[in-house]
Amino acid sequence: MGASTSPSGGYIRRRVVARIETAMADTRVVLLTGPRQAGKTTLLRHLAGPERTYLTLDDIGTLAAARADPVGFLRGLDRAAIDEIQRAPDLILAIKEAVDRDPAPGRFLLTGSANLATVPAVADSLAGRMAVVPLLPFAQAELREAPGRFLDLVFGGETVWSADGTVTGDALVDCVLAGGYPEAVRRRSPERRRVWLEDYVALILDRDVRDIARIDQLERLPRLLAVLAEHAGQLVNHASYGAALGLSSVTAQKYVGILERLFLVRSLVPWSSNRLSRLVKSPKLHFLDSGLLAALRGLDGDLIAANRTAFGAVLESFVYSEILKLAAWSFRRLSFSHFRTRDGDEVDLVIEDRRGRLVGIEVKASATVRDDDFKGLRKLQEAAGDRFLRGLVLFDHDRVIPFGERLTAVPISSLWTW
Repeated sequence: MGASTSPSGGYIRRRVVARIETAMADTRVVLLTGPRQAGKTTLLRHLAGPERTYLTLDDIGTLAAARADPVGFLRGLDRAAIDEIQRAPDLILAIKEAVDRDPAPGRFLLTGSANLATVPAVADSLAGRMAVVPLLPFAQAELREAPGRFLDLVFGGETVWSADGTVTGDALVDCVLAGGYPEAVRRRSPERRRVWLEDYVALILDRDVRDIARIDQLERLPRLLAVLAEHAGQLVNHASYGAALGLSSVTAQKYVGILERLFLVRSLVPWSSNRLSRLVKSPKLHFLDSGLLAALRGLDGDLIAANRTAFGAVLESFVYSEILKLAAWSFRRLSFSHFRTRDGDEVDLVIEDRRGRLVGIEVKASATVRDDDFKGLRKLQEAAGDRFLRGLVLFDHDRVIPFGERLTAVPISSLWTW
């Protein structure tokens, strides 16, 4: 079973393995995609086994050979595991030719630290031949060996309940600030964790950006990432980002797109409905790791204890990321958006399944929840009609509290204890 090193030096089972193995049984190419240092290489080595050739494009010689002669590089490989495929994108076309000649399932297992599925040339060349499976940093359910069935329960219509292992207060702050990168959570000292995260960002922005894009002002990316950190949880505004750096809105948008492809940030699209015309149509910005976001914002436990409002945006990105991780190993096909009206009513996250059913989630950093906290969820319920399955306010508490028909306040740690 695929695993990654745990904070204590043992191994942690990655829940996404079942989905990867299912894809390998019926699809020619499987791409495991996610940020660097999320555990892809460790998992790839476990999955490769002795019968599959393992190659990493982080090796200088291997990379040079792959770039010089992609077709020759693959010649003679029946089944292969290739790590960091984004470093030699011309290999994609060579892989297409190879699997067209021999369409046996599971021939190539790839990893990529840049989202190649968003590149039209890649998506077109491997359409119908490749399954893409995301691997983000550790989920809390993985770190704690907890159930992690939150999405199945809320979409399955099961009754929600309080569970053992609820995490609140300072303990919740600690796990949000740690994030999920294996190397970061292994470091018990917040200062050592911050140093690792800063070095990690510097490496990504210096090396990996060069692999996927040519940009004229590479030195501006660290500052752009810092600007985005201050805008996390807010509506995307490329003009504002550009103005802070002396860049045009178009250039800022291009650079943000690069950071998205590297799995540092993600834009959450707005939810829309014909029933409600007064909806904000701008996407919302999130970071995919709350520990990285906290480090960029200079947040620690003492600062949050002194000013709890600073915790809100980081907590919202944490919840969004945790739900993406749960979705990664679920066999449900889900889409994600946010809901906001021009009157200011909002829902942080709207999850929709393939049947069009909706679950709305609002995130609160406080231990107190009030009826008014459900205002946005009620607006969403009104707009969605029968499609609205349930609305949840996730808050810093250990109790489940009903607030009306299909509306409930639940502990944030329900994301892994359920």
